[in-house]
Amino acid sequence: MARSVTSLLNRHGLSDLGETAALAASELVAGAYRFTPDREMVLRVRWQYEALRIVVYDQHPAHAAPAAAEECRDRRSRSMWLLAAAVDSHGGDWGLAPVLTPGGGTKSWALLHR
Repeated sequence: MARSVTSLLNRHGLSDLGETAALAASELVAGAYRFTPDREMVLRVRWQYEALRIVVYDQHPAHAAPAAAEECRDRRSRSMWLLAAAVDSHGGDWGLAPVLTPGGGTKSWALLHR
């Protein structure tokens, strides 16, 4: 997967973001798998508004209790320390948000600037 991201960016003249984008995509996918094993996920890589946007949607079930949802979000955020460091080196940002669908899910994303 990381090789695919690097190859894609090379073909579109964004090779300077290749290594960091591959790492970011790998970390986002790994986090989604860690919290939602054996479920489908979607990876999107898009150049838009002078920034590279990497988004992973997973099927993490919604928590019934707000405290459990917050605890899960905190635990997931803490596991993304490598992603945070890589994105910060490009002046970017990253985050997690619940997907507002009946089945739940999580959208995790990274934004990289040149």
